[in-house]
Amino acid sequence: MITLTLAEIAEIVGGQSYDIPDTAATVSGPVVIDSRAVEQGSLFVAFAGERVDGHDYAQRAVEAGAAAVLAARPVGVSAIVVDDVMAALGALARSVVERLGTTVVALTGSAGKTSTKDLIAQLLERKGPTVFPAGNLNNEIGLPLTALRATEKTEHLVLEMGARYIGDIRYLTSLVPPRIGLVLNVGTAHIGEFGGREQIAIAKGEMVESLPEDGLAVLNADDPLVRAMTSRTKARVLLFGEAAEADVRGENVRLTDDGRPAFTLHTPTGCSDVTMRLYGEHHVSNALAAAAVAHELGLSADEIAEALSEAGTLSRWRMEVTERPDGVTFVNDAYNANPESMRAALRALVAMGKGRRTWAVLGPMAELGDASLAEHDAVGRLAVRLNVSKLVAVGGREASWLQLGAYNEGSWGEESVHVSDAQAAVDLLRSELRAGDVVLVKASRSAGLEKVAQALLENSTEGEVTGR
Repeated sequence: MITLTLAEIAEIVGGQSYDIPDTAATVSGPVVIDSRAVEQGSLFVAFAGERVDGHDYAQRAVEAGAAAVLAARPVGVSAIVVDDVMAALGALARSVVERLGTTVVALTGSAGKTSTKDLIAQLLERKGPTVFPAGNLNNEIGLPLTALRATEKTEHLVLEMGARYIGDIRYLTSLVPPRIGLVLNVGTAHIGEFGGREQIAIAKGEMVESLPEDGLAVLNADDPLVRAMTSRTKARVLLFGEAAEADVRGENVRLTDDGRPAFTLHTPTGCSDVTMRLYGEHHVSNALAAAAVAHELGLSADEIAEALSEAGTLSRWRMEVTERPDGVTFVNDAYNANPESMRAALRALVAMGKGRRTWAVLGPMAELGDASLAEHDAVGRLAVRLNVSKLVAVGGREASWLQLGAYNEGSWGEESVHVSDAQAAVDLLRSELRAGDVVLVKASRSAGLEKVAQALLENSTEGEVTGR
């Protein structure tokens, strides 16, 4: 973070100083919410969670080098005390970004946010210092923590914004207003909370509504609900996609023999060929979205194509491909799942597994509400239609719907199986995997299915992680 005195921070957040020997002392280190991450000069933010109260770790944080604690009550060590810690963190982030004047790029969408954020970051780093979230820090805590990592040298600040309710993105954009706002797609993630895709579109469109007149809305020309957001913004609009009307367009889209997307990139300044290191055709849309942002910020078509062809996966458990010494390939995409990303991952699995036996180890997709049965059934049926060799449905009721959909679609019999938990899946795979198999592991984060891939790779130290 930029260097600020404790007095300046207290004024920004409207807080009172307690037990601070010198309010002219400065915060020059990172802003953190975990006392184990404290560095010299940090500001430790104490949140009271359901299981852990950060206030209990205030003394430990100061002893580790924190300049002070941002807290909801006095904690016996240097502290700035506020009524609402979360609101204070947001106010601090907004003030810092306003002082810096860095270009803020924000993105949202039902699927692909984190992968696209990683691509945008790798493109913009070619232009200058870029700050972006680690993983998917995309909520009211993660977003300001990311913004506060910006310094005087930061030229681009890339922010991912998630939403579970209408108003969430409006709030996040009020914390750190973007100049460039990107909407990837409107799918069915969190449809149980929203109640329908139209409601999701209302929520995602809050991104473009936040933009200033001299800003830019980057919208998916291939998604009608996103494209319709053109009418909801006063900013200039740049379309990306495979549609003929897209300003940044992909043509001749195809997959290489090992399942990597390739296409010809067209921008207003030229065209160039791209062959990505990532796996799965769904990355084409993500790449075109990132290309649109990079074009706006001055990269040529050749520069964008080169960067996209070299870009890897920066976030864990998102199409993370590892090959064991015995030739078994694992695709660990277990960080999260929704119907759109499940379908994309299955298609990527089939493309990667040409001539090989393929396994889809799938768990539940959370927060689908009344659509849950139909969506799980549809994913199970798709696995059959794509000729996935083996389906292993892991978990309770939702997993049984996956397995039933597969069975009813193709009467697979032994080709689809329902197991109770991750350990049961590990036991099954250990006994049945053979050299050359390709295994996809995917579910919502709460299922913890990354443990399946980890357990089956833990003794394979020679395995090479690819696509990174």
